[in-house]
Amino acid sequence: MGKWTKLLLSVFGGITAILVIGLIAINLYIGKSKPFIDGERNVSFLDNDVEIVRDVNGVPHIEAGSDADLYRAQGYVQAQDRLFQMDLARRQASGRLSEVVGAAAVDTDKNFRTFSLRNAAEASYDGYGDEAKKVLAWFAEGVNAFIEQAREEGKLPYEFKIFGYEPELWTPIDSLTIGKYMAYDLGGNWHSLAVRHWALNNFPEEQARELFVSYPDNAPSIIEANLKTPVEVAGRFNSDLVPHEFNGSNNWVVSGDKTASGRPLLSNDPHLGLNTPSIWYQMHLQSPEQNVGGVIFAGVPGIILGHNEDIAWGVTNVGPDVQDLYIEIPNPENPTQFRYDGKWEQAEVRDETIKVKGDNDVPFKVIVTRHGPIMSNILYKSEDPGALFSMQWTALEPTKELEAIIRMNKASNWETFEAALEDFHAPAQNFVFAAKDGTIAYKANGRIPIRKKGDAQLPVPGDSSEYGWAGYVPYDELPRVVNPKVGFIATANNEVVDDSYPYHITKYWAQPYRYMRIAEVLGKGDNFTAEDMMELQMDQANLYAREFLQDLIGSVEATDKEGRYTDVISMLREWNQIDSPEAGAPLVFHKLMRQLPKTMLSSEMPGDVYRLMPGKGQIVDQMLRDAYSGKLGVWVSNYGGVDKWVYDAFETSIAEIEERFGNDSAKWKWGDFHQLAFPHSLSAASPIFAYFLNPEKQAIGGSNVTVQAAAFNDNGTVYHGASWRFVADLSDLSTTYHIVGPGQSGHMKSKWFHDQAEDWANGIYHETVLDGKVEKGYTLKLKAK
Repeated sequence: MGKWTKLLLSVFGGITAILVIGLIAINLYIGKSKPFIDGERNVSFLDNDVEIVRDVNGVPHIEAGSDADLYRAQGYVQAQDRLFQMDLARRQASGRLSEVVGAAAVDTDKNFRTFSLRNAAEASYDGYGDEAKKVLAWFAEGVNAFIEQAREEGKLPYEFKIFGYEPELWTPIDSLTIGKYMAYDLGGNWHSLAVRHWALNNFPEEQARELFVSYPDNAPSIIEANLKTPVEVAGRFNSDLVPHEFNGSNNWVVSGDKTASGRPLLSNDPHLGLNTPSIWYQMHLQSPEQNVGGVIFAGVPGIILGHNEDIAWGVTNVGPDVQDLYIEIPNPENPTQFRYDGKWEQAEVRDETIKVKGDNDVPFKVIVTRHGPIMSNILYKSEDPGALFSMQWTALEPTKELEAIIRMNKASNWETFEAALEDFHAPAQNFVFAAKDGTIAYKANGRIPIRKKGDAQLPVPGDSSEYGWAGYVPYDELPRVVNPKVGFIATANNEVVDDSYPYHITKYWAQPYRYMRIAEVLGKGDNFTAEDMMELQMDQANLYAREFLQDLIGSVEATDKEGRYTDVISMLREWNQIDSPEAGAPLVFHKLMRQLPKTMLSSEMPGDVYRLMPGKGQIVDQMLRDAYSGKLGVWVSNYGGVDKWVYDAFETSIAEIEERFGNDSAKWKWGDFHQLAFPHSLSAASPIFAYFLNPEKQAIGGSNVTVQAAAFNDNGTVYHGASWRFVADLSDLSTTYHIVGPGQSGHMKSKWFHDQAEDWANGIYHETVLDGKVEKGYTLKLKAK
């Protein structure tokens, strides 16, 4: 062995030793912040002792002698497992990420300061009753007890050390702000108005008309206002900050007449981002006043989705039009004044200076008109804009969702549950309900505006009292069903009313395929069991392909005169229209359906406007339906016909597949492209973080249009779907069935960090009990001093 080789080995050995020592030190440090979950702790924030049993899946079962101690312990336990997530959530929703992240978060902070979520939370707090304020205070006491304890012991979650700060104490407003964030995530339609406004000003009216779900023929004054007073859209809004288009869910409830047990079955799987840690935290809360289990957002008290000993409930997003844009005319002499009924009206101006870690403060002001905040101010650069958008939104008004949650948790039948829903205003949700007494029910709940003019398809003039809201759909007239003869109720963000319904909810419903499949299965079957419901939640049947595939194949064959794609077409013809990870046809179909709007629309509009545009699937679906029925629209005619459009998109799709997976179509698999990720919030910062914090990617089936919801990005990464799966058999509510992907804990050293990632992919549920017979993992006794 030569001298240089020995030297290199010596150096390498030294570096390796340093790295090993460093990794051991890091491992020990990270391990030190694992929460103490087994044994006894003396605490000063409780009136009496509380027992917390974490079962084998990491679900905490909290038993307390009073509601006060129950909510205190709930705050403490959530902080044990999710404190860093809770802190980031309140910072993001409050527009305070830049304080700990730096300049990269300034635009995000501007966005959330403009949306005014924390201001809305503060206004809501003032309207809460004494009981809810006590619950918020008790919860905050528990969170703060953990923060102070962890700080004193040097055991704060390791992420705080990475970012170099310590968490502030928790407040009731923090919990309400996180609640408002969920309204933001689930209740947005402002960007659709902005895009339609842009389209009306950049395309001939007939061409713009086809980009509307339903064109407002009966509102010529609104159309004229949009044409006469254009507001800049392209380059003015950050499309990356718009909530995910596929935020939705599945839920259904089956009558005892159609079940093996003779009692109802209820299923729910809300569709949100699939992240590490999960957006949901599963818990069981028990005191002399309540015994309730299910999930809640980390940072919020109570149980928002789940069951107690008598009832079960679940939700999907209604998706009503609850945000309106107003075309505001500023005073050239004073840009904080806006024209209203012939006079200049002073707007509220809030100083929202943003503190930035390692940099200078960023001056920022939020201007709020009588309708709401000026949205165009987020990235506006023009000296004389001429006109700006403001936004009116139900969630910016005082609301009392926590009061609804508290009462829901203790409800015992449909009457008491429906009474509780009256305080659940934003976001509007489709609640399905089942009770041990056999009742099944549904209500589309929340504040849905009644407009003086228009139907939320376009922005309206902000300078006239002729426009605006005249109130809300009366609570007793919201869509409602109790014990239908058909024996089941299901929603999947689909249209829930027909033309006879007297009030406007929205024109923009989700594509109907998930609902159609659920109704198909429930309508044909009987003697259903909980296992059948779990199987249906994992169903991969693709009814989107059932509607369009044969026509699409016809278009390709009509154009492919040389037979270049004979093998691919044979694969598509032989496909059973199930989005199985082992099949190649779903890869071709979904790539094509995603490519069709790009081929038709993306070159005709700026990139940020295209990304901002929601409902591209619904718009393209209608273009295809019309074209295949012989009614060519402007877009399809201008392109050269439906066959050319479909063939060009197909050709692009196949080229992309071949570049990534080779030319042999027999080897293509949906699961090689369609892979589950569960990314951690820190993983984008470094491949090292990604390696340690993200679970391994997995091939999975399903898609954005199947009951097994698994929406994916252009790279195939599945990042959106059933963030929680839940099934309850009302014949025995002592045991219910759940999946919380990827796991319960937010700590990377916990065995519950990613333990449900594979379960999520494979549909393996865990049982959770309410009757105290917990298969014990760890027991923590908090001893009141």
